[in-house]
Amino acid sequence: DSTPGFIQPPPVQRTPGRTFPDTEMVNLGLSRVEESVAAKHPGLQEYAACQSRAFMKGVGTLVLGTSAAFMMQRLLNKKIPFPLQWNVLMSVVTGSLMSYAVTRMETQKCSNLWVYLETGAMPPNPDKGTKNEKVDLAGNTDTGGKKTQYGDAMD
Repeated sequence: DSTPGFIQPPPVQRTPGRTFPDTEMVNLGLSRVEESVAAKHPGLQEYAACQSRAFMKGVGTLVLGTSAAFMMQRLLNKKIPFPLQWNVLMSVVTGSLMSYAVTRMETQKCSNLWVYLETGAMPPNPDKGTKNEKVDLAGNTDTGGKKTQYGDAMD
């Protein structure tokens, strides 16, 4: 018996002959990673946790930033009257920009953590050094040679 007006979804069809790999898998958050990859990169779980925190901070900033901007506009509405839809639009845009900035900074920290976990050395700080000077992870400097527009050395 089926409820009137309810459409039953079609049954899931499996592709004949398709098998899943017999490799061992490791849970990494909601994803599953092959055990060999997890063993090759021991800091993978810590990096994934860092990325998860960064994204959650971004979501929190979006909600709190949008709410704070909306409340500020409502308080200032007596001095500068705007229609409600413009207040909502500006609040969402402000919250989105704040969220982007926070997520970007936190993700950069996670990228630096990943480089440190993989190499054992901190990545170079792009704020230090001159524009034409490239510092590699070993601390050597490269001041000569032509470079592409992306900063790669040309042979």
